Amino acid sequence: MGKIVSISNQKGGVGKTTTCINLSAFIAAMGKKVLIVDIDPQGNTTSSFCLVKDKNSLNNTIYEVMMGDATAAEAIQSTSVPNLDIIPSTVEFAGADVELMGETNREKILRKALSQVRDKYDFIFIDCPPSLNVFSVNAMTASDSVLIPIMGDFFSLEGLSQLVNTIKLVRKRLNDNLSIEGIVLTIYDGRSNLTAQVTADVEKWFGKSVYKTRIPRNVRLSEAPSHGLPILQYDPTSKGSVAYMNLALEFLKRNGFKNAQPLKNLSSYKVKIK
Repeated sequence: MGKIVSISNQKGGVGKTTTCINLSAFIAAMGKKVLIVDIDPQGNTTSSFCLVKDKNSLNNTIYEVMMGDATAAEAIQSTSVPNLDIIPSTVEFAGADVELMGETNREKILRKALSQVRDKYDFIFIDCPPSLNVFSVNAMTASDSVLIPIMGDFFSLEGLSQLVNTIKLVRKRLNDNLSIEGIVLTIYDGRSNLTAQVTADVEKWFGKSVYKTRIPRNVRLSEAPSHGLPILQYDPTSKGSVAYMNLALEFLKRNGFKNAQPLKNLSSYKVKIK
């Protein structure tokens, strides 16, 4: 049975979607079967894989799944990365929270939907919206754990505290098996005293839950989505790419794949941009 991991942070701009895209791509390249569920109405993860020129022309998306008009299996799309699939999202999904208002057990709709496909994957990563709403609660209710990307600043630290409280509430009321998968420091500037202080505080309070891998501030990571590619296929030898490969290795080893190995000949994964 595949492990379901929500990638979440109530604060925007912390590299949440970037982490979902690139961590998933590297884990898939390392031979694991991976599904991304884009539950963010902005649909940035969907755009980053350039499934179609107009993502709003997709027939089945997370919207249809949540509304009960399609199964999760019917909404799955393949990506340019072997072993990596996605359930896409579009702007139509933004109003789904209102449509779900009167639904019984609306917080458990995604869990029920994903139960039909989780056996086909080693990992399912859910890209959550940067807010606490019915979508992010659905994601956490469906998940085994939550992976939390944060930047090295004061507001991220404050947001982390709020998110941990949310996880505790979901665990108490909806999913008693939910745990913290780990905390990833993103857009990392090792020269900043503030970043060093925030890192020290996070490690003090969360200990081994904090990943050793740091994701650096890297312009190539920012450029890749505009070409519809993960960093693995856009610039596989860049600092950002190597960092996400190391994060994928650390993630796999934490999840029992002790023999996980780094990818060889990274440059061979580069895709020619048309």
